[in-house]
Amino acid sequence: MPTYKNPVIPGFHPDPSVCRVGEDFYLVASSFDYFPGIPIFHSKDLVHWRQLGHVLTRESQLPLEGKMPIGYSQGIYAPTIRYHDGRFYVATTNISIQKSFYVWAECPEGPWSEPIYLEGWGGVDPSLFFDEDGRTYLTGTSNFHGERVGIYQAELDIGTGKLLSDRRLIWEGTGGSHPEGPHLYRIGDWYYLMAAEGGTEYGHMETIARSRSPYGPFESNPANPILSNRSTPKPIQATGHADLVQAADGSWWCVFLGIRPIANAKRHLLGRETNLAPVRWNEEGWPVVGNDGTAELEHDSGSLPLGLPVDWERRDDFDSAQLRPVWNFYRNPVPESWSLEERPGWLTLRGQACSLNDKGSPAFVGRRQQHMNCEFETLLEFQPAEEGEEAGLAVFMNEKFHYEIARATKDGVSKLILRRRVGSMILIAAEVEYQEPTVILGVQANELLYTFTYAAPGNPPQVLGQGETAFLTKEVAGGFTGVFFALYATGNGRKASTPAYYDYADYRILEDKRMDFMTILSLSQ
Repeated sequence: MPTYKNPVIPGFHPDPSVCRVGEDFYLVASSFDYFPGIPIFHSKDLVHWRQLGHVLTRESQLPLEGKMPIGYSQGIYAPTIRYHDGRFYVATTNISIQKSFYVWAECPEGPWSEPIYLEGWGGVDPSLFFDEDGRTYLTGTSNFHGERVGIYQAELDIGTGKLLSDRRLIWEGTGGSHPEGPHLYRIGDWYYLMAAEGGTEYGHMETIARSRSPYGPFESNPANPILSNRSTPKPIQATGHADLVQAADGSWWCVFLGIRPIANAKRHLLGRETNLAPVRWNEEGWPVVGNDGTAELEHDSGSLPLGLPVDWERRDDFDSAQLRPVWNFYRNPVPESWSLEERPGWLTLRGQACSLNDKGSPAFVGRRQQHMNCEFETLLEFQPAEEGEEAGLAVFMNEKFHYEIARATKDGVSKLILRRRVGSMILIAAEVEYQEPTVILGVQANELLYTFTYAAPGNPPQVLGQGETAFLTKEVAGGFTGVFFALYATGNGRKASTPAYYDYADYRILEDKRMDFMTILSLSQ
């Protein structure tokens, strides 16, 4: 029997939701503070996914000026994608403005509509269900302001976004904390209500209930949870926040989030990733996910028509008129902070007053780290004219936790610096004088360390320093995202007068050599 490997979409792609149209599958994931928002993928086999673009591509759809302190993840939480009557719908919550909404499009590549805000809704994690009788239901969480904790539901006018009924508590879950991420399905004569519980950490799980009515009462599956890797040594942990889909051949599948911790360390840095598990139905009419409720790194592909892997987009020479879908800004970009047209074939970044330490929109173009073992390299042309101006390559988790190798002027001398920020501690870990107009900056990652290098074009790379991966893990840095490799520029308090030019960015996947605990322990000495 052919097999496939998890994660099917590696790196920071949490809260996956999927729908099928004919023989095509479409999937979306949370994007939090990053812009454009909600990456959208296409697949023919549920295993090999190609990113089409993003759902939210305009600031009018996705304002990201949040109110919470730095280090907290805001923006887009838990989108759900559904297809109905010739239209795709994506419902979600923008935590930055504390509002839930949905958008629609006639094709998944867009353009997508302006947000239709769900006035009077109050909860998060909205999910749409289109019933056979023409009714539309909106299902989500409590509003966290005194309501009983659980899953709430109301009938919705899909044309206007107006609620046609009061919000009603329909299920309180099985007793796990934070019941969230609900989805309602009609399968045969039953309405199935699936939700995540236990918080999106190591106690995460997926549970399910059913009823003859969309409002219940809902009967809990006696075998709950239907998916959880908690209290196991399995390499995928924190499994949950799932969505069910039926393939054209009648087989059932489940997409879900999970993490891959560093060996025995209960820390992860790549973020919550998208995984896939087969689903069978038992004699009592309940779904059984994966290996009797647990998820593996490798599963049988069953009858899925496995195609060829999608080509890895290793190198970007910035020759296109638009950035490729793999790239993101951190929050809404300042329009004049970046350009692909100012110097054709190069990415131009103009440093803003905002730095990587600030709550704002730095000149930042980044892509997710998606592999434990990898290399990222860029060629930078930048000769800062004033103190405080810098540009370089960052390994970025959030404003309080990041490393960067950068070109800067210090006391009138042109230098390359390696800076590490860990919480309130900021350290220039290494520096070297550098006079050439261009420099190749690189970082090599494994489970334990980021190693930063520099080179003049045509010369071998030199190591400038290292930084531990542990300090950029979610368990240390907080938030709900994963690490990004980012090209950035800043004036550190004022706009920079000198533009930074990036000729290319190259992300190379290295052999996946996972370390065992004793190896990590010995290297940590």
